[in-house]
Amino acid sequence: MANQSTAGNKPDAVPAQKQDQQPGIEQQMSPKPEVIRPNYKGSDKLLNKVALITGGDSGIGRSVAVHFAREGADVVIVYKEENEDAQETKAMVEKEGRRCTIIAGDIGREDFCQEIVRQTVASFGKLNIVVNNAAEQHPKDNIEDITTENLESTFRTNILSMFHIVKAAMPHLQAGDSIINTTSVTAYRGSEHLIDYSSTKGAINSFTRSLSKNLAEKNIRVNAVAPGPIWTPLIPATFTAEQVAKFGQDVPLGRPGQPSEVGPSFVFLASDDASYMTGQILHPNGGEIVNA
Repeated sequence: MANQSTAGNKPDAVPAQKQDQQPGIEQQMSPKPEVIRPNYKGSDKLLNKVALITGGDSGIGRSVAVHFAREGADVVIVYKEENEDAQETKAMVEKEGRRCTIIAGDIGREDFCQEIVRQTVASFGKLNIVVNNAAEQHPKDNIEDITTENLESTFRTNILSMFHIVKAAMPHLQAGDSIINTTSVTAYRGSEHLIDYSSTKGAINSFTRSLSKNLAEKNIRVNAVAPGPIWTPLIPATFTAEQVAKFGQDVPLGRPGQPSEVGPSFVFLASDDASYMTGQILHPNGGEIVNA
């Protein structure tokens, strides 16, 4: 975890680097992403809530977990296989004085999605906040290069898992509880090299808006966050070293964002501060105007 905040500054570009496997390992990144600002003060906004976070071992998910813990929530982190990153995040949550359970597996499987909800309720007795954050992406120059295997895997991980997890969570969610989905700026401006990934993010937008209407009568709020270029393990695990070295320089603020600059958006949407917001999407994206 970075110790000094880069927020508000325009640091040098991140060094060229490459990882060979998704979703990437945070411990191998240089510099490591900033998880939470040193001066971020919790105020019990989520006191004694229980949050389930997919992709919570690193990147934005790790930041959300630590922010939630500082606001008083217990956390369940779901991840694929990055055990060291997950253990480090668990230690960060526990350092905040909150409990943390970590669960490894493939959220592309419906039975696993059901199991993580069962384990959450078995461990903590309830479930208040669902954060559907995990994602994968496989850049291709042409649509002809997108394999059926990658296409189906991307949709299973990025959007089908949200259906499965929410369906499993519904018997446990009550009035005042919250669902937050991670979408992307690519859902608005498109991405010529991430056609399938961007398509899943567009689907997440529609899922968020439609589900928010469906659950409004139950007073279960459904919102989303659409990050721009954020420095997470998915970046060196996805792009070439040369692309990584230029990452985030094309947005108005001229730099990649840190997870610490995204986590507070999730806190806001999960808390009573957003009690009159549902079906909405927040845009921590470095200044890109998406007109939506």
